[in-house]
Amino acid sequence: MDVPLSIAVELVNDKVRFSGSTRGLPPVSADYFPPLGDSQGYTGLELLLLSLAVCSGTAILPLLRRMGKTVAGLRVSAAGKRRDRHPTSFERIDIEFALSSPDAAPADLQKAVSMAEGTICPVWAMLKGSCEIVPALRIVAP
Repeated sequence: MDVPLSIAVELVNDKVRFSGSTRGLPPVSADYFPPLGDSQGYTGLELLLLSLAVCSGTAILPLLRRMGKTVAGLRVSAAGKRRDRHPTSFERIDIEFALSSPDAAPADLQKAVSMAEGTICPVWAMLKGSCEIVPALRIVAP
């Protein structure tokens, strides 16, 4: 795990829109709501929710497969409730895992989510000390 992670962003307009990329991948646009920005990209907090969803999903999926479960699909949705005072960081994040699988039981998904939260997903580990993260689990027919 000695691979350093880095990203660079650059201002691309006369307001607050930035474009960022890493490892030669396509750029991501980040912006803010008017009047400060033009809403032409993700906000920083949206990117944080996206990071949590991706990180937890990439932890849960291999765990379920190692359990021998067939995964037809996995949808991770996250919504954050912001504090009323500045900084308006998240005080609570609700995250839902909707697993499409013909052979996984709710207990299998619960085990994978618990492992992701407890020891595998670094984004979850960083966030859980500063805000409540409430998972919801669903298994849907493939």
